[in-house]
Amino acid sequence: MPLKTIPRCLSPDLLHTLAAMGHGDEIGVDIPTLLDGVLQLLPLDQYVEMPVALMDPVPSDKAAGIEIPVWKQYRQLVDKHEGEKTKIEYVERFAFYDRAKKAFAVVHTGELAKYGNIILKKGVAM
Repeated sequence: MPLKTIPRCLSPDLLHTLAAMGHGDEIGVDIPTLLDGVLQLLPLDQYVEMPVALMDPVPSDKAAGIEIPVWKQYRQLVDKHEGEKTKIEYVERFAFYDRAKKAFAVVHTGELAKYGNIILKKGVAM
């Protein structure tokens, strides 16, 4: 039986990971439902310019005019939980991979959206 007010998409292991994170630690998530659940519990870092990072499309995808619909969902969810003032950073592909390797936690899901990965920087929990 899930606990009240804890989103069902957050497993016990993920809840433990979120609780173990410190200010400035990063976690990688890549699905809107999970992002919504995580942002209900995890405040974003308000002391950095951009506490959310997405992988910037490679030049050939940019030239082809790739559309990334999942980013609109991410923006809506960040706005819902943190407000429209929260800026999103676009990180070059290999720099994103390096940053993800250093993240406190990476959550693997079944998300298939191209450029659907996201990194969140945890803020101070009051």
